[in-house]
Amino acid sequence: MSNDTPQKLPDGRPVPLLTGEELPMLESWLDFHRATLELKCAGLDDEQVRTASAAPSALTLLGLVQHLAEVERNWFQRVFAGLDVPLVFEEETGYALHPERGLGEALDIWRREVARGRELIAGRSPEETGRITDGPMAGAVVSLRWVLIHLVEEYARHNGHADILRERIDGVIGA
Repeated sequence: MSNDTPQKLPDGRPVPLLTGEELPMLESWLDFHRATLELKCAGLDDEQVRTASAAPSALTLLGLVQHLAEVERNWFQRVFAGLDVPLVFEEETGYALHPERGLGEALDIWRREVARGRELIAGRSPEETGRITDGPMAGAVVSLRWVLIHLVEEYARHNGHADILRERIDGVIGA
């Protein structure tokens, strides 16, 4: 497998770089996990993406998409770029579901946040820093490298949740 041309898995997800520079490799892993989240939602209707995993949890695929839109905005815009931007949704985590917001709208918002994050880190060094704005680590300085590693971890964890949700909804497993 060559790194010259982006490779795709049979399901369409990009294969993360196997060799190369650090920043493109981290970005390729993040893109892989972003594509995995989108794949977990593919082919489902609005009612299905609102199906909770198991009592007492209210976790849903739609809630995960919304949450990850908030995550993208927080870490790339607020923390890394130092921008004063509002929350994407009404609550800090983004998990709350609203009858008027369906999967299509949530994915569009999430894609917009992903694109904005890509713009903000384009051409930047992994050593460049931002500052955590709130929470127990407020004020801590973090590198772009740290932010990217954290987002890969965040997506990987939530994609595990998405695996369970998708299997509960229609029995689809894997990926």
